[in-house]
Amino acid sequence: MFVWYNTYMKERFKYIGSSYLILIEEDRILLLKRENTGFMDGYYGLPAGHLDGGETSREGGAREFKEEIGINVNPLELKVVHIMHRKGEQDERVDFFMATDKYTGEIKNCEPNKCGDLSWFSLNNLPQNIIPYINQAIQKYKEGIFYSEWGWNDK
Repeated sequence: MFVWYNTYMKERFKYIGSSYLILIEEDRILLLKRENTGFMDGYYGLPAGHLDGGETSREGGAREFKEEIGINVNPLELKVVHIMHRKGEQDERVDFFMATDKYTGEIKNCEPNKCGDLSWFSLNNLPQNIIPYINQAIQKYKEGIFYSEWGWNDK
């Protein structure tokens, strides 16, 4: 009996959760260039960060956006506009892409050790060196598609 219980009570699989900000003003999107992170350095991505646990995706997003670009966002003002289930080399992730037009504070690079550039780009002319799954999420957002997957092509 104990063996049966132990077999079925093993720890469940866990996802890594992240929140991303799709901040658009006048048909331009804010992107940052990764630097000294060990992941896709030299490529543009969105302001983002991992969820710490004990917080909703919107609360974690608001916290990360303050840490990375210095703006204050009320988590209730963040609208989830896209969700991506993403398979990495060694893990699986659920990414929440959010948008808002309500924030306070001045946009600035608060992590110059991790961010080499913080710039606005035309939504219709993104840089060539953009992280591929970020590019997909932006395109799906523009198309009004709420859910996509990334990294599962090899199955």
